[in-house]
Amino acid sequence: MGPAAGASAAGPDRGRTPPMQRVAQGRLSFERAGAQTVLRDAYAESPLRLLTPRNHGEAAWVYTSTLGGGFVDGDRVQLRISVGRAARAFVSTQGATRIYRSPQGCESETIADVAEGGALVLAPDPTACFAGARFRQRTELDLAAGASVLLWDVLSAGRSARGERWAFDRCSLGLALRQQGRTVLDESWLLDAAHGALGGRLGRFEALATVLLAGPMFASARVALRAQVDGGPVRTRARLLESGSALGADALVVRFAAASVEELVGTLRDRLAVIPALLGDDPWRAARERVTHAPHAA
Repeated sequence: MGPAAGASAAGPDRGRTPPMQRVAQGRLSFERAGAQTVLRDAYAESPLRLLTPRNHGEAAWVYTSTLGGGFVDGDRVQLRISVGRAARAFVSTQGATRIYRSPQGCESETIADVAEGGALVLAPDPTACFAGARFRQRTELDLAAGASVLLWDVLSAGRSARGERWAFDRCSLGLALRQQGRTVLDESWLLDAAHGALGGRLGRFEALATVLLAGPMFASARVALRAQVDGGPVRTRARLLESGSALGADALVVRFAAASVEELVGTLRDRLAVIPALLGDDPWRAARERVTHAPHAA
């Protein structure tokens, strides 16, 4: 709390809002090497960390994390991902992304370029914004001809067991998709407590999610998911609501709202059960077993 009206602050910087920290940079570069994909370049600045476990498939896997297990006030991170021609990449997180109380706000930006015939699966664990958090996230995906991407993004209600259900101040989630230079999706969701109490507005739902599939590699998964979304009955007080929209001929975006974070994540894995076969190994099993490999130096 600042000084009372008419009082002077002690010191020239007293009462000023500290400047935002510099943007911490990270980069990942995946390339095809024979029948496998290799990680040619991995770099991370604090607080970002990168973990690179082995797997038995043709895709290369990377898990991201942050020092301290989440974003603290003023953290700003930008991750650039490059997937080369015919390469296969899976990028996730080591656990849930926690956003702590942050009067200045925190920011996370992911920019991914996927070359011809390449494929990227971007499937982080849920993001949980705690009481008083202010968070901005932006994901930009740029696909060349014949490139593919599967993304899911889950936002949870926060620490509901501690009374912090939808208790953050502000959360902005931006997503853009370009295919061969043409923008087919550019959106931003905004949940702001200044517009009304979030808990009341979101009712019984404990999690929201967006799933995006684009490109030829995920064509069968896209068709199957659309059939499940369109074919499911809408029931009063349903624990799960979902709605899908086609984005041109080979892209689909699906929205979910669920009464349980665990149920929502389980539903996503069930609906996209074809993904382990496409990758050649099961990243969900690896996630359950936890990642124990040492991170790259920041």
